[in-house]
Amino acid sequence: MTARTWPLIGLLAAVAVAAVVLWQVDPHQAGNPLPPCPSLWLTGLLCPGCGTTRALHALLHGDLPGALAMNPLMVLALPPLAVLTAQTLRILPSSLEPLARRLGDARAWAIVLIGYGVLRNLPWPPFSWLAPGGMA
Repeated sequence: MTARTWPLIGLLAAVAVAAVVLWQVDPHQAGNPLPPCPSLWLTGLLCPGCGTTRALHALLHGDLPGALAMNPLMVLALPPLAVLTAQTLRILPSSLEPLARRLGDARAWAIVLIGYGVLRNLPWPPFSWLAPGGMA
């Protein structure tokens, strides 16, 4: 194995462990061992990542509508994040490099995440629909 394959192996192992945990543990159940969102706990405000654990659990169980109800941005961001991860690991086909360069603009990600974080805390529709399960 080359030095280039070790990060990929580590990433795949971490994803596999997380998937097994999320397959077995239902984050919707009270008293589950998964940690709550520290931002929500400290401030009472939803961060852009609130609902991600529940969304990933839903995706692993084939529930796309449920995942979108928990964190639509995370679900929509998975394909671009996969492209960026493949680029970082240097396994991205060269034909996708221009796309990866556009997706790698940190300023755009910052604007989207900050905007999403603000909008999902607004208490009226359609913005309240961005809260996990419409909880706002």
